[in-house]
Amino acid sequence: MTAAPALAPARGVAPVSAPTRDRFLDGLRALAIGRVIIYHGLGFAWLAYLFPAMGVMFAIGGSLMAASLRRGGAVRAVRSRVRRLLPSVWALGAVVVPLTLWLLWSDNPTALPPVELLLWLLPVGQPAGAAQLLPATIVLWYVVTYLWLVILSPLLYALFRRWPVPTVLAPLAVLALTQLVAPGAGVDLDTTSGHALVDAAVFGACWVLGFAHRDGALRRLPVPVWLSLSGVLLAGGTAWALTHPGEGGTVDLNEIPLAQGLYSTGFVLLLMRLTPSMAWLRRFRGLDWLVSAINARAVTIYLWHNIALSASEPVADKLDVWRFGDTTGYALYVGVGAALLVIAVLALGWIEDVAARRRPRLIPSRESR
Repeated sequence: MTAAPALAPARGVAPVSAPTRDRFLDGLRALAIGRVIIYHGLGFAWLAYLFPAMGVMFAIGGSLMAASLRRGGAVRAVRSRVRRLLPSVWALGAVVVPLTLWLLWSDNPTALPPVELLLWLLPVGQPAGAAQLLPATIVLWYVVTYLWLVILSPLLYALFRRWPVPTVLAPLAVLALTQLVAPGAGVDLDTTSGHALVDAAVFGACWVLGFAHRDGALRRLPVPVWLSLSGVLLAGGTAWALTHPGEGGTVDLNEIPLAQGLYSTGFVLLLMRLTPSMAWLRRFRGLDWLVSAINARAVTIYLWHNIALSASEPVADKLDVWRFGDTTGYALYVGVGAALLVIAVLALGWIEDVAARRRPRLIPSRESR
């Protein structure tokens, strides 16, 4: 009899269930969001290699989506995930859309077709905004990609349950086609739909590995296979970045889709097989609360962090923080951005409580996860 693939969920046995709240995933998401903020604040390309935060966030999303699919079925799972995402996006749109209309339509009413503004209601493509508001809209690619992967998850999860390895590899194959074949074939991917396709392909394998994490399939991989596959993917992503740098010669993974896809998939495969005990976190009440708070306000923090950092530049200049030297000045600049972000989270974070059908709180408690 032919053995089932290592990634396949065990047949005839209920999949391994994670606890109601996986504090390892909570810790990873808090770390990933912190890394994203630091990257956008300081721009160090090596951070993408040290901890590819977006791949980790999509893997966590895939794991949580698999749990929702198992618990409530396809329609309920998709509706729940979309409901928890969109209200915070609408809150951002309530600020960006009027400003965009004021900035663009006052001078050129035809500069922004109204249909593009409708994407703020259901962002299946990049929502529009004035160029002056780029810090607010540039992060929305994540929302678009997340939404598409949520919508596709019932199909992807069914395929994963039947053909686990091909389903993990399929997004990488699509990514390779977009990067290696499409340009030579004259296919223009510099469109709203093209960007959505590439982003979903870059992180689709991480999302499906989230399924494998939730079903316990990663823990059944033999250690030599697990380490070998992770190493090959990590080395492949690094090698591609070094030999095919992005515009201006950059080796930043965020600028090289194929390298990002390979490296992030390898990192997620290496990371998500681990099952460390997080009991120690309870002994550090402040850190435990911080992890819970970041998870309870994850969407708000992500959507507003870049705005806070951009707004911190004129504030930091006004305070003349650079007179203390570059190192201290950068630290104070990031501190100003963090303070502005806290204000935004206090003002709008309760929307996530409403979206999750929790009692709205100005400051999330340690248990409001």
